[in-house]
Amino acid sequence: GRKHDDPVVSAAQLWAADNYANPNPVQTMAAQSGLTDRSFLRRFKKATGQAPLEYIQTLRIEEAKQMLETTEMSSDDIAAEIGYTEPSAFRHLFRKLVGITPSAYRARSQQMALVA
Repeated sequence: GRKHDDPVVSAAQLWAADNYANPNPVQTMAAQSGLTDRSFLRRFKKATGQAPLEYIQTLRIEEAKQMLETTEMSSDDIAAEIGYTEPSAFRHLFRKLVGITPSAYRARSQQMALVA
């Protein structure tokens, strides 16, 4: 992420790192910031270059990649673990951000582990 010195946004990012699986993380971040939703969104995007929701999605997908590489959990279980009630929503987002499906990602990381 981009370097910035907005303490409100830094606090939100720290909270998000531990709470990205929360059902409504963006609302909670905005509420904790003491700003209106609109002001929070604007400040967050200015500081990080991402909307809060995109930021949360990125954290969630990074965690999913770790879990696909290091666990045998099904992608549905991983989806639930990182905060998606709809496994299909998770798979769609994963594919959009990573370029391949979760199962293809796991297969590829396993192949790389064998080669390494």
